[in-house]
Amino acid sequence: MEDNGLIHAFILDGQGGGQPLTWVEVERWTPAEGHLWVHLAYDAPQAVAWIEQKCALDPVVSQALISEETRPRSLAVGKGLLMTLRGINHNQGEDHEDMVSVRLWAEEMRIISTRKRRLMSVAEIADNLAAGRGPATSGEFIEVLAEILTTNIESAVDIIEEQAARLEEQVVQFSDKGLRSQISAIRRKAILLRRYLAPQREALDRIQSETIPWLGDRDRKHLHETINSLIRIIEDLDSIHERALVAQEELISLLSEQLNSRMYTLSLVTTIFLPLSFLTGLLGINVGGIPGADSPWGFGVVGLVVLAIILGQIFYFRKRHWI
Repeated sequence: MEDNGLIHAFILDGQGGGQPLTWVEVERWTPAEGHLWVHLAYDAPQAVAWIEQKCALDPVVSQALISEETRPRSLAVGKGLLMTLRGINHNQGEDHEDMVSVRLWAEEMRIISTRKRRLMSVAEIADNLAAGRGPATSGEFIEVLAEILTTNIESAVDIIEEQAARLEEQVVQFSDKGLRSQISAIRRKAILLRRYLAPQREALDRIQSETIPWLGDRDRKHLHETINSLIRIIEDLDSIHERALVAQEELISLLSEQLNSRMYTLSLVTTIFLPLSFLTGLLGINVGGIPGADSPWGFGVVGLVVLAIILGQIFYFRKRHWI
């Protein structure tokens, strides 16, 4: 990325390819040259100045392109379309569910997109344009971007679903002592992803229903399929959340059962030795008259009495089905 905030700039050739542009060429661009796509870092001063002063945009649009507000949405402004979408975070050292936003203004002949953190889906479109496999029009650009974002989200959700399935198996086997933290992590991922996907589905649905003249029937059909995929992903996230909740409740139940079993064992041990402690305490008092104190068989007799008491208690507990 250049210091002026320019990340990607292409003139679409209408056949899937694109000609890269420099910042000077971007500023000199006219609609007669073809469809323009400019991707900027919205926190770069030169990029902000260009958006606000040289693009002849509605103030609502220019502010949205440089705003920190990133909730997914879409809005038709005149003959253009303003969007904010979210994609999976593939940046090194960051969590996938910490989704990255991209802001987009699309007109028939010009597309301006902005971001702060790198988004792999946008980079993929740039690579496709360089290879001659990219979008040819503004409408196709929106459709392709929405499809790539959704595909990457679906892949991330599939990974979370596999993790949830493994955790469910571990809960059944009760083979891992760190299950509670892992289940909580799964629930957190599902909640964070769903937080953005529900409004993103609404935003794409609104795009499909807007009367934008340059958004063709083919683009709307592809958007419809992308919306259906998003709905399925949201349903999968709901299912993952519910499964994680059930697994967590099952784990709590198993832990409670294990704790009760241990407490039960301790209670039995305490119950068995309580009368023995009373007996030995009684015989250990320093007063005269203790039976057998002067007899060589006294200790043996006391030992037999203690053993008889233990066996009697065990017999009684078994008869009452306590053990």
